[in-house]
Amino acid sequence: MGNESHDFETADDRGNPQDAPQAGPSWSNPRWPLVGGDTEDDLTQALDPTAMRIAVKEAAARGGKVLDEAAIEKAADASIRAMLLIRTYRVRGHLASDLDPLGLSLRELPDDMKLEWHGFIGKALDEPVFLGGNMGLEWSTPRELVEVLRANYCGRVGFEYMHISDVEERRFIQERIEGPDKVIQFTPEGKRAILGAVIRGEQYEKFLGKKYVGTKRFGLDGGESMIPALEAVIKYGGQLGVREIIYGMAHRGRLNVLANVMSKPYKVIFHEFSGGSANPDDVGGSGDVKYHLGTSTDREFDGIKVHMSLVPNPSHLEAVDPVVLGKARAQQAIRDDLKKHEQVLPVLIHGDAAFAGQGVVWECFGLSGVRGYNTGGCIHFVINNQIGFTTSPQFARSSPYPSDVAKGVQAPILHVNGDDPEAVTFACKLAIEYRQLFGRDIVIDMWCYRRFGHNEGDEPSFTQPLMYDRIRQHPKVSELYEQRLIAEGEVDKGFADSLCKDFTDLLEDDFQAAKTYVPNSADWFTGRWSGLHKPADPETARRNIETGIERKLFDSLGRTLTTVPEDLTIHKTLGRVIDAKREMFANNEGFDWATAEALAFGSLVTEGFGVRLSGQDSGRGTFSQRHAMWIDQTDERKYIPLATLPHGKFEVYDSTLSEYGVLGFEYGFALADPKTLVAWEAQFGDFANGAQIIIDQFIAAGEAKWLRANGLVMLLPHGYEGQGPEHSSARLERFLQLCANDNIQVCNITVPANYFHVLRRQMLRPFRKPMIIMAPKSLLRHPLAKSTADEFIGDSHFRRIVSDTTDIADSKVRRLVLCSGKVAYDLLQKRDEEGLDDVSVVRIEQLYPFPGEPLAERLQRMTNLQDIVWCQEEPKNNGAWFFVDRLIEDAATAAGKVMRPFYAGREVAASPATGFAKRHEEQQKSLVSIALGIADGGEAMRKERDMKKS
Repeated sequence: MGNESHDFETADDRGNPQDAPQAGPSWSNPRWPLVGGDTEDDLTQALDPTAMRIAVKEAAARGGKVLDEAAIEKAADASIRAMLLIRTYRVRGHLASDLDPLGLSLRELPDDMKLEWHGFIGKALDEPVFLGGNMGLEWSTPRELVEVLRANYCGRVGFEYMHISDVEERRFIQERIEGPDKVIQFTPEGKRAILGAVIRGEQYEKFLGKKYVGTKRFGLDGGESMIPALEAVIKYGGQLGVREIIYGMAHRGRLNVLANVMSKPYKVIFHEFSGGSANPDDVGGSGDVKYHLGTSTDREFDGIKVHMSLVPNPSHLEAVDPVVLGKARAQQAIRDDLKKHEQVLPVLIHGDAAFAGQGVVWECFGLSGVRGYNTGGCIHFVINNQIGFTTSPQFARSSPYPSDVAKGVQAPILHVNGDDPEAVTFACKLAIEYRQLFGRDIVIDMWCYRRFGHNEGDEPSFTQPLMYDRIRQHPKVSELYEQRLIAEGEVDKGFADSLCKDFTDLLEDDFQAAKTYVPNSADWFTGRWSGLHKPADPETARRNIETGIERKLFDSLGRTLTTVPEDLTIHKTLGRVIDAKREMFANNEGFDWATAEALAFGSLVTEGFGVRLSGQDSGRGTFSQRHAMWIDQTDERKYIPLATLPHGKFEVYDSTLSEYGVLGFEYGFALADPKTLVAWEAQFGDFANGAQIIIDQFIAAGEAKWLRANGLVMLLPHGYEGQGPEHSSARLERFLQLCANDNIQVCNITVPANYFHVLRRQMLRPFRKPMIIMAPKSLLRHPLAKSTADEFIGDSHFRRIVSDTTDIADSKVRRLVLCSGKVAYDLLQKRDEEGLDDVSVVRIEQLYPFPGEPLAERLQRMTNLQDIVWCQEEPKNNGAWFFVDRLIEDAATAAGKVMRPFYAGREVAASPATGFAKRHEEQQKSLVSIALGIADGGEAMRKERDMKKS
């Protein structure tokens, strides 16, 4: 992949996305010989006997030696074997690295890394061999060479990077680790700082364990080397241009990172441990356990300030990963950092079992080089405890390392021994340099151990007795490192004890201060969110606003959507689509779904908002309805009409074939940027099932748990057209079950103009709530699902309830059929065919927050009403029935009518829809007839009717 993953995200004045120029290192090879290259040319050149003989002869001559042909032949042969030895260490040296602090992992030197394997035995071990500058050596004996190789590749850091195809990336790593002088070195001040950070990490965990006995904290005990290492990322990242770091991590070590990396005040954490609220009582929300909470802060190293935030997360391991990446992408856009990606850095901290076991990890790697999702590289830090809950690695994965998944995107992997804090800090320093230079992901796999169980109340010896017997005898990281620094003469024997005492005294002071601590107000609406606020109570206030646009803007957008550049050769079918749009604007009527959507997007962009639409087929649209991109039929150039509009920015991306990762990414983007309408579109609505964790834990509950608002829009194609179980239902019932406390909006819209208004309302209101839209399929082209120009212009707004298309006097209505979605058109057509002039069909376009107040007003005007029916296409155990049943009854009661609605729809079913077209048609006709009172609903409906009358 190399530099091909750089993502410059620019567009010319016609809206054509510009391909990223080839920046950074080239594939040229100015140095000979390059050993260990992955390309065939590299390897051939390095092992070419003729070229090697010439090189040896020239090198000998430079040293004043004249060799005969036999000597040259022998020397060239030895050089080639030495080159192969070097390559073997580069590829496989990590297999013999000293990585396991517990010594439980047997890592013997493979045979092909031994000198005798390469023919160096006897006197040959001490005879000079020409290396041509490799390993920093012009000439070396095999014995000396292998000592350097083992020091470089088999020490406390194991390097996996030879799977990378980019020559310059491999050279970057080699230049920093190869050679007799390449040892990990820190200044005396740096070493003391590292020791201090390790001690803070250890003593903090010890203090929590003492003060809050039996309380879960998922401590970092055994992995404290991560603390100075993460500080190195901040320090060196700041020197290399990083101004913001966005962290994501699960439980293990989170409280330590919050305190000792993020600088969250100790007294605040102690206050939360004691049961205190993270925010004042009047802020609202359910709150969450302390090891899920996030924070934000600034830290300064060497005069450079770096802003940091830790994204809140649920217990679902790795679920936060795409959210962090999406937030980072948004912050890069806000900082105008999409060309270099150098100012905003995502850092993800993983557990070993989750990194190997959770599929969303790969989904995130898959996004790393994709246009529209690239963040310029993420630093992945794996806390490799060598255990997952109670499962040992050999039973938890099929690969040698938990980090092997990263090889799929050619990310370098640095395995490092967690008992060596200098080595871990060095690995992070190298990682930030690599990321800033090449803009690609990199992984640090820190081998350590978990001193206690999964949580501090577990007994780990039930399942890993040998490991935990070893752990009980194993010294702490600080003890090992202190002994090393004492031996080096860097610190005195009492230095660490002094640090421990000073830090413990500080913790004790903050522990006392926590008893009287009063939290500040929540920081919901600061920074980019300034000017927004919590909404009014939906039960007591109407929150609709005027969302119509001026005629001048309407006409201007019409020209943008129907003007084809002269040099663009479009598909003939697209030409007919554009001609149809042109006719809509000429006649001021017949506006379909896609045109209404484009008008909403275009008007928001013109008013200065951003619009970001993504999904697996969002450019064209799953049903060939959108055509947001026009593709030149001769050279595949992309022209995006809405991207040519001034003021705001319109983006549309065809995503990877992912739901979980991409939806999480878009949620993260919307989390950071409330001034961009962020919409994710499923190919079919039921595909959102693959992202259920993001829906449940973030979209539905994020605001209540973590006090973080979000305006993400989900577009989920939904509707029963006989396409079978997998392409009918977006599982409306699941979203409605999640509705509570004004957390989300759920809409099932049937009118193009209403869709236009709800999209604009999403951005024009002074608050943000996630919105789930049951997007249409057949209604995209339904002859009755059309709007006129007047519905978009002037004093108009979103209608939560849509009245009957036939003007029936309220006093004449005997039967009211309430419904939502495309079944409304089936009901209207059948009602009109039957000439039923006392049956009214009313559509509920917004199911939550439910429009109970306006519905009650309508019911109050229907003085002769006898029956209320809820009609839906979905089976009775699906759809909206169980959600709206009591809400409709409440509205009727408020209107002074003692009646309950009865149900007209499919019977209960395990599958959301039949797979037989004929059966589907029969069911559809039957439920429509029953709803309108034309057919008998059977025994179940009679019972329901009798119960209503009684």
